[in-house]
This record gives sequence, structure tokens and C-alpha cells, in this order.
Amino acid sequence: MSEPGFEEWVAARGPRLLRVAWLLTGDAHLAEDLLQTVLARTWPKWRRIAGGNPEAYVRRALVHTHASWWRRRWRGEVPHSRVPERAADEDPYASVELEQTLGVAVRALPVRQRAVVVLRYFEDLTVTETAEVLGCSEGTVKSQASKALRSLRERLPPAVAVPGPGADGDDR
Repeated sequence: MSEPGFEEWVAARGPRLLRVAWLLTGDAHLAEDLLQTVLARTWPKWRRIAGGNPEAYVRRALVHTHASWWRRRWRGEVPHSRVPERAADEDPYASVELEQTLGVAVRALPVRQRAVVVLRYFEDLTVTETAEVLGCSEGTVKSQASKALRSLRERLPPAVAVPGPGADGDDR
């Protein structure tokens, strides 16, 4: 038997939370496992957190659980025998490739920077909300966002619009 309101809340917010999990993991199956793990841990505490901001609680749990999973896995490089060819200028799959390139670049960021990028720019949280979810100061969010965006600018092709200096430190 589930807690009152928990199933309805998961049904309503689940797709968005799954997107956050996917952005953190970069893998659909791992994202489902991550979300399921977090929801299983959230369910017994539902009465306590339901009156507050359960979405922020679950987001924070997603970030922390993913970080603990990430620390346990080996992150070695996988060499390839050939460099991939460049896509043609009129490639119908260019947007898919661009999304994949962005996904790879975001997943290559350190865990904390990745969490900040996902929460600030994909989930559109404010600096204050991001700091609350991550349990850190607003200054830490701003510095991690700045480092992450600098790294993304170096890794991504010039055609990808990465927010410029100052965009990562806004106070909205």
C-alpha cells in the first residue's frame, strides 16, 4: 500500500524527474534505475516531505545518489582506432549529433559541475534553488557554473551556443 498522494505525485512529476536522471547519467536504463532507487528511498519519508517541496527533495536525492554511483565506477578512457568523419553541411541528423555531442560534453564534466549545469540550465533553477538542492553556497554554484561553461566552450564546436561570461552568475 502506498502513501496517500505519492503515486499521483510520481505520475505527475515522474517524466520530468526521469529527464533529470537521464541528463545526469546519459543512459536511459541507468536513469530509470536512478529514479527508481531515489523514489524507493523517498516513499517511506513521503508524509514528512510531502508538505514541503518534494520535487526539490527528490532532485537533490537524484544528484547525491548519482554522485555516489559515479564515485564507485571506473571512469577510464575508451580509445578508438579511427577519428570519426565530419558530418556533411546538409546532414538531416545534425541536430541529433549536436544533442549527442552536448550530452557527451556535459557528462565529461566533473560530477559537481555536471549537477550545476543540469539544474541551472536544463532544469532552469535559480542560483539560490540550485544551491539549496546541492546543499552548498550560491557562490559555489556560480563558480562551478563558470568552470563548467568554460570547459563546455572548449569542448564544443563553435556552432553550439554556450552562455557567455556573466550568464552563469545571474541571480534569478
